[in-house]
Amino acid sequence: MSSPAQIRSHEPVPVRDSPRTAALYLTGSREGFAQAREFTQRTLDCWSLERRTDDAITVVTELAANAVLHGLAHASTDDFHVRLRLTLRRAHLVCAVTDPSDSLPVHARTADALLEHGRGLHIIEALSEHWGWTRRPPVGKTVWAMLATHSRPDPDPIQDT
Repeated sequence: MSSPAQIRSHEPVPVRDSPRTAALYLTGSREGFAQAREFTQRTLDCWSLERRTDDAITVVTELAANAVLHGLAHASTDDFHVRLRLTLRRAHLVCAVTDPSDSLPVHARTADALLEHGRGLHIIEALSEHWGWTRRPPVGKTVWAMLATHSRPDPDPIQDT
C-alpha cells in the first residue's frame, strides 16, 4: 500500500495571489514540500521579510506535514487537497494550511525527546506568537500560525559594575 504522500500527484497551483496574500495548492509528496519551502522563501523575499524566512519555512513544513499525514490520509475522495496560504498583516505573517480533515490538531504529550513524531505543534508553538485552528464548512479545517514581522528589541545586556 502506498503512503498518503504518494497518492496525490496533481501539480501545485498558485491561487488568488495579491500583494499581501499568496497561496499554493500542495501535493503530498517530497516535491510538494520542497515547493512549499521554495514558495515561502520567494514570497517572503518579495515582502522583504528575509529575517523571518527560516522560522516561516519551519512552520510551513510542520503545518503541511501534519495536513498531509492526518488530513489527506482520511479524505474520502481525490477532490480534496492541501492549501498553503501566506498573508502579510501589519505586524504579523500568517502561515495557514487547509486540509479536508475534521479532526482537530492534537498537541502530543510526551516526555520522550527522541521520538520521531509528535513534536510538530510544539515547534510551531515555539516559533510563533499565536497559533490555532478554524473549522471550514462543510468539511475540513485550517491550522494557522502568526509570526511577528517586526524586530523585537534585544533584552538589556547585563552590565558589569
